[in-house]
Amino acid sequence: LNLQMGKEAENLTNALKGDSKTQGNWGELQIENILQKVGLKEGLGYEKEKNLKNEKGENQRLDYIVNLPDGKNIIIDSKVSLTAYAEYYNAENREEEKQSLKEHIKSVNNHVKILSEKNYQNLGINQPDYILMFLANEPALGLALIEDQEIYDKALENNIVIVSTSTLLATLRTVAFMWKQDNQNKHALEIARQSGALYDKFCSFSDDLVKIGSNIDVTKKSYSEAMKKLVEGKDNLIRKSERLRELGAKASKKINSKLIERAD
Repeated sequence: LNLQMGKEAENLTNALKGDSKTQGNWGELQIENILQKVGLKEGLGYEKEKNLKNEKGENQRLDYIVNLPDGKNIIIDSKVSLTAYAEYYNAENREEEKQSLKEHIKSVNNHVKILSEKNYQNLGINQPDYILMFLANEPALGLALIEDQEIYDKALENNIVIVSTSTLLATLRTVAFMWKQDNQNKHALEIARQSGALYDKFCSFSDDLVKIGSNIDVTKKSYSEAMKKLVEGKDNLIRKSERLRELGAKASKKINSKLIERAD
């Protein structure tokens, strides 16, 4: 992915130079491509172009807010420095090349300065003290670092971490892994919760079965006692009732023959 996006950056360098808005849009598109490549989904894993108000009540539009588990966030701001970089490679002589390189380094440092002045750390969201500043063109960043090795340190002093395609990709893969682990942990907790609920339900069900068994035993015993009175003994209820019929009692029905046989 890094090689592919680096190649795309090189191919677009000349086409984008001179149009800062187009460069900015392209840089944001590179971030979104990486976010989606690592499996983060908009609205859940990240939000883009979100407006927040600073301490003065001024509106701040953030390029990307990456969501972390437990409500934490990381801000990514896209900065693209391609114009001076392209002029460096298109320079016709050593003097033009030197001047373009100087402008390129100045452009990167200006991005750091502009971003630090926005004070995104004070926007009231749960985030680290640092902001990720994304430079979409990896070779352009590499060239600047060769000439000014203090760029990273100067950025860190302003709570800014400069990232390119490869380092942002690694960072966001870590974020995606954190979400995966968080999801697994939540599932484990839910499994434990549902297992406990199932166990409690089973205990209640087994208690009910014991009660039903006890009630069946009582019912069976009561049934046996009733049947004894009905059919057992010389003077049982069946025989007494049958004698009344035999003596001429008027009845429209007749006792079940099997009960009469048992009574006899």
